[in-house]
Amino acid sequence: MEADKVKEACAVVAMRCKQDVAQYIYYALRALQHRGQEASGIAVYSGGLKVKKGVGLVSDVMGPEDMDKLSGKVGIGHNYYSIKVSRPENIQPQSLKTGIGDIAIAHNGIIVNSQLIIAQLKKEGKLFLLESEEEAFIMRLTDTIRATDDIAKSIKTVCKELIGSYAFALLVNDRVFAIRDPYGIRPLCLGKLPDGKGFIAASESVALDVLGAEFIRDVMPGEAVEITEDGFKSINIGASINRAHCFFEWVYFARADSVIDGMSVYEARKRIGWRLAKEAPAIADVVMPIPDSGRAHAYGYALGSGIKMNEGLMKNRYIHRTFIMPTQDAREISVREKMNPVRAVVEGKRVVIVDDSIVRGTTMKKIVKMLRDAGATEVHVRIGSPPLISPCYLGIDMTNRDQFIADHRSIDDIRKEIGSDSLAYITIEGLVEALNFEKENLCLGCVTGEYPVNIPGERRRFQQTLEGFT
Repeated sequence: MEADKVKEACAVVAMRCKQDVAQYIYYALRALQHRGQEASGIAVYSGGLKVKKGVGLVSDVMGPEDMDKLSGKVGIGHNYYSIKVSRPENIQPQSLKTGIGDIAIAHNGIIVNSQLIIAQLKKEGKLFLLESEEEAFIMRLTDTIRATDDIAKSIKTVCKELIGSYAFALLVNDRVFAIRDPYGIRPLCLGKLPDGKGFIAASESVALDVLGAEFIRDVMPGEAVEITEDGFKSINIGASINRAHCFFEWVYFARADSVIDGMSVYEARKRIGWRLAKEAPAIADVVMPIPDSGRAHAYGYALGSGIKMNEGLMKNRYIHRTFIMPTQDAREISVREKMNPVRAVVEGKRVVIVDDSIVRGTTMKKIVKMLRDAGATEVHVRIGSPPLISPCYLGIDMTNRDQFIADHRSIDDIRKEIGSDSLAYITIEGLVEALNFEKENLCLGCVTGEYPVNIPGERRRFQQTLEGFT
């Protein structure tokens, strides 16, 4: 069922502790597993860099013996989901031994102008192993530190060259930093471990909760934070006048129990559902979420519509990746294996199913058919994001317009394709109101076709010049 869902690009963690840090990073990454299930890694520094990473979930990659080997009081971690061609060598943290020592980096986001930076570094005679944006960042940072002998100033200088989205966890020998792009596109927050054990930066507050850490604040857009033994030291790298928080963090990506940029993810989804019920009411007997991400949206829709909510679809949480099924019968079995209707809830009922988004529409079409087969008399579909019509260049695996069922199609065309009795998406205005942010402070590129940074061939919303920063 996940094949028809957008995917995030990664999770990052940065920590400094008074004791070995690896076990804390391990549990933080497990709490952030939803942001990337393809690979995981941890890098720590103690007189030298130690790295453990591999393909698979955090618990597949690292065991107790690895925690013993990863001794060190500063470290970073990463969960990986590739939006590019996946190669084992792409697994992060990525690291290099340089003339100024060991540097490791973990990155959530996409640097739009990375190929230009790489090309320039090649002209300067640099030799790449991966030609990744992370490797290029390390090389540029190394050169700048050599020239200035000032790590904080060098981070600011190099980040000024970057166009795109980034939440970095960075190790420069035994110094550890958390860095957020000028628009705040990707999330990053700070916390304090109990009993003065240490400090943490992580992609979502849920990682802090798992460790019993106190939430301190979000890393500000355009801020680098050095995590020290005493707390946090802020470095202003230049914030945009306008923010561009990715609205999909609240709609789908983040765990519902996280708080991002002061906004409860659960409450935001509930308000989206409530607003959707007011914009697109339905005459029905039951509201049903598509588990798991549609649950809070459905609860909000039930509150807004006055229609009772019930769990009419059960998800098998023990099913992960499956082989490509060669026959139609086998493919249908694969779908039902992952999600199955509760006939007692569905049979003879007019149902409203609520989900966060539709990308290709293939999964929604199968769910509608399953509900009809289980005896639903009507199936109405409500979606907690506006129609996805444009690629994302800033960290989501939506890079081709032909992926989108909504591209150059009317709502009724999509309804016919998925086979529902009615279909409605929340409006952009309704979404913005539900999220309680100013529209100009959200990245809505995938639903408007207008982007916060300069993307060749695309419309740009905000000015990407030095005059646009503070």
